[in-house]
Amino acid sequence: MFNFRAVKPPLFPIQIRTSTTRARARIRIRTRPRTQTRTNDPPPRRKPEPKPIPFIDDVKQVDDPEEAVSLLRDYTKMGIKHDYPSYSCLLYKLARSSSFHHIDHLLHLIKRRNVRCKESLFVGLMQHYGKRNLIDKVMNLFYDIPRFNCEPGLVSFNTLLNLLVDNGQFGDANDLFLRSKELGFRPNSVSYNVMMKGWLKKGDLGNACKVFDEMLDREVEPSVVTYNSLIGFMCKKGDVEKGIKLLDDMVKKGRHPNAVTYALVMQGLCSVGKYTEAKKMMFDMEYRGCKPKMANLGVLVTDLARRGMIDEAKSFVLEMKKKKKLKADVVIYNILVNFLCKEGEVEEAYKVLVDMQMKGCEPNAVTYRTLVDGFCRVGNYERGLSIVNAMLMSRHCPRLESFNVLVSGLIRGGKLDEACFVLEEMEKRNMRCQLSIWESLVKDFCGVNDDTFGLVTQLFSIHS
Repeated sequence: MFNFRAVKPPLFPIQIRTSTTRARARIRIRTRPRTQTRTNDPPPRRKPEPKPIPFIDDVKQVDDPEEAVSLLRDYTKMGIKHDYPSYSCLLYKLARSSSFHHIDHLLHLIKRRNVRCKESLFVGLMQHYGKRNLIDKVMNLFYDIPRFNCEPGLVSFNTLLNLLVDNGQFGDANDLFLRSKELGFRPNSVSYNVMMKGWLKKGDLGNACKVFDEMLDREVEPSVVTYNSLIGFMCKKGDVEKGIKLLDDMVKKGRHPNAVTYALVMQGLCSVGKYTEAKKMMFDMEYRGCKPKMANLGVLVTDLARRGMIDEAKSFVLEMKKKKKLKADVVIYNILVNFLCKEGEVEEAYKVLVDMQMKGCEPNAVTYRTLVDGFCRVGNYERGLSIVNAMLMSRHCPRLESFNVLVSGLIRGGKLDEACFVLEEMEKRNMRCQLSIWESLVKDFCGVNDDTFGLVTQLFSIHS
């Protein structure tokens, strides 16, 4: 019989195996979760992109509103059922082209088909109606919103208020504002800002301040727009001290003025001959936590240019570039161009155009139009034509009045080919030379030699 007690098993190898096994187990315990985390975590899911709607793509491709409406009929005949995205796309297209009779029919169709709409659609339509002064349509649409499975909110309420004020129907706006609680709306800062704007348009600072006080009483937080409205009005009326006092009060209450706030006060200071104080404010505003912007630079440049101090204005622009890293934009250059042209220094204005281009600032339509008008005003029609050429190459278009004056001047100067070129460019853009221009030309050439009058008659016969 085997004696188990006689055999003493070696302890060391067993201990090594045991510790190795535990170590391996510990390693496995440490590493397994990490490995599993890396391999088993599902990749983040991407939101599926919305499927394109063929009808919407087709509507976006057409310019003619009649054709867009025809698309709706064609798709309906094919058995396609339209939903909110399709109807809203078509409505926006019709609104942009002012096809309001089609909009009426389409809204009636949407209502009949019980399509659930969003408030943003009605806000957009109300704004398009407002641009055309169709205030009755604006009001009717606002009160009709619930019939489209949509509840009107503060956005549409404020839009209606603003359109009434902008279209000179402040009485109706005030009545609507006073009925806000009855209609289920609690006015916010935008509502109060609109009402303040209405009173200020009427020149009634007292009632505007009453609205401001009511706003505070009802614990509606004034926005920077609220303060800017009051400060701007005070400074425009010459009561700059009161505007500065309101600015200081704004800062004391922990509200932050923006660059426009300071620009309004600076403009007020300049209007009463306090340019130095305005300039100091521009440098001080940064210490109050607001960096100067182009609006502030523009106020000071405008004041210098208005007083004929063009060189000082140019120097100040360079100073601001070095000290405040404010690089003049096209608006600043346009201020210089405008005042130089007004003073008849059109060649100097042209140098500003060249300078801005060399510094990487592209002229805009206002730059070119100001120069064209400036050259025509001093009788230099050929230079005016050269600016028109540059303007057309930059895909900008002169105003009809500029074209008319240029044609008249070129013909009077005997530049018939150049005048024909301008007339052709006008025709490309569906712009017609005014009858008064032709009449004045005929009067001017009555009594001159037959050859010159024949040129005018020939030109008229070609382009009438």
